[in-house]
Amino acid sequence: MPCHVVLGGQWGDEGKGKIVDYLAAGAHAVVRFQGGANAGHTLVLGGRRLALHLVPSGIGHPGCLGVLGNGMVIDPVALLEEIASLEKLGLEVRGRLRVSSAAHVVLPCHVLQDRVEERRRGGSPVGTTGRGVGPAYADKAARQGVQMGIFLRPEGEARARLRETLERKRELLQALDPGVDFDVDAMLGPVLACREQVAPLVCDTTALLQDLLDEGRRILLEGAQGAMLDLDHGTYPYVTSSSCTSAGALVGSGVPPQEVAAVTGVVKAYATRVGNGPFPTELAGEEGDRLRQIGQEYGATTGRARRCGWFDAVAVRHAARVSGFTELAVTKLDVLDGFESLRVAVGYEQDGKKLRRMPVGAEDLERCRPEYVEFAGWRTSTQGCRSLLDLPGGARRYLDLLQEHAGIPVRIVSVGPDRDSTFRA
Repeated sequence: MPCHVVLGGQWGDEGKGKIVDYLAAGAHAVVRFQGGANAGHTLVLGGRRLALHLVPSGIGHPGCLGVLGNGMVIDPVALLEEIASLEKLGLEVRGRLRVSSAAHVVLPCHVLQDRVEERRRGGSPVGTTGRGVGPAYADKAARQGVQMGIFLRPEGEARARLRETLERKRELLQALDPGVDFDVDAMLGPVLACREQVAPLVCDTTALLQDLLDEGRRILLEGAQGAMLDLDHGTYPYVTSSSCTSAGALVGSGVPPQEVAAVTGVVKAYATRVGNGPFPTELAGEEGDRLRQIGQEYGATTGRARRCGWFDAVAVRHAARVSGFTELAVTKLDVLDGFESLRVAVGYEQDGKKLRRMPVGAEDLERCRPEYVEFAGWRTSTQGCRSLLDLPGGARRYLDLLQEHAGIPVRIVSVGPDRDSTFRA
């Protein structure tokens, strides 16, 4: 069972990229299995900061194969731009990147549709990144999408298929908003221009991964977003358009469940959320601002300020049950170093009723108020710590509290942005 799944246990932005990079030492492949360029996984390697959106977070390890799985939706223009930016930093990418022929293409019309639909929601926007991810998944489900295998087809056939899609989308968008229009040929040009560079990367990645598994190779499956943004198990409708769970990892990669040995749930030592939707432990005012500034909580994809709050053990328990976490990786513990006191939400109260489980959907969660346990801070820097024993006693007790109320053991701790600031607990 050489497969290891790494997932977000909160509302995304938990530091999954950093944990994947840490775990990728000795891995043969790292697979992104869902989402698209709406992801923002940040690595700090040798003092260089890399913001990854499509390329898997194992790219910092020479010899590690990066795989964009069948469950993804991929903007080919954005992919080539990201590859070029990474290669400019001296990383070898093209020779060790593979793209599923069954993944779906995000076209410029999807980006336009994303923005039109968000604008039409008026005062109740979802808060998407505007990268066209949702509309591309909608077309996939409606059996109207275009798969990445289109870049392997003869140019005339690819052009005709893409033109058909763009013309249909143009009609749809004009029906939504008569003021929206675009030139099909102008929109088609940049996509077709990607064909020569993208085609060598495209293959049957499910077959590739199955061959690696047969050889006993170690594979990491890297999730984007987080459990509370999952299309089925998150705070619907304020969710992403794909499955961020361990089940989604299997569907989006073609890896069978019996090959999975471990599932790491990545959580921050506090909580953040980008975009709209309920966030029970959100801190308004000075404490929230303080967390944001110390933690530099701004989106790697959008640059938007993240909403900040205390650790929510109810949400993490929900994520752990849905995805079968075998361990927790706690990131940004160092952000809490200067706080005199901390809080952890261990339950909710909804309309006078005590809850220990996450309610279904955004409307019910919006009516929940957290029940906290108070915890004294440690007021000592953890940034130089490289083992559990190095941590101040208060920080160790805080981790004990998190694992007690989340119901999952903390096995990995991160106390800074660099690779060497992560250690096994």
